[in-house]
Amino acid sequence: MSEAAEPVPDTLQVPVDDAPRRHYELTDTGFDEVPVRWRRFYRHWQGPGDELAPNEVLCPVCKVVIRSRRELRPGDRVYCMPCMSRLVVARDPDGSLVARVVY
Repeated sequence: MSEAAEPVPDTLQVPVDDAPRRHYELTDTGFDEVPVRWRRFYRHWQGPGDELAPNEVLCPVCKVVIRSRRELRPGDRVYCMPCMSRLVVARDPDGSLVARVVY
């Protein structure tokens, strides 16, 4: 009497991207507001025309670009050391990655 479980059609199913994440080599960008060890993970935002890479997200609190060694995806957590904010990466309706403040 065992039947295979069927997925319930009205449940939310989040698509999982199984593709491997791209890795990036980070260089020092001259950001001097954090200790030397972490400077390569941050850069100054250049304004509305600044194009963010797939491994970058803008901190909505202090307007600093947070950089990662790997490609960022929705649900990833990042930390902004200049303003001490904890952020979670989300996708905007226009398809770009944005950071939402958690703490």
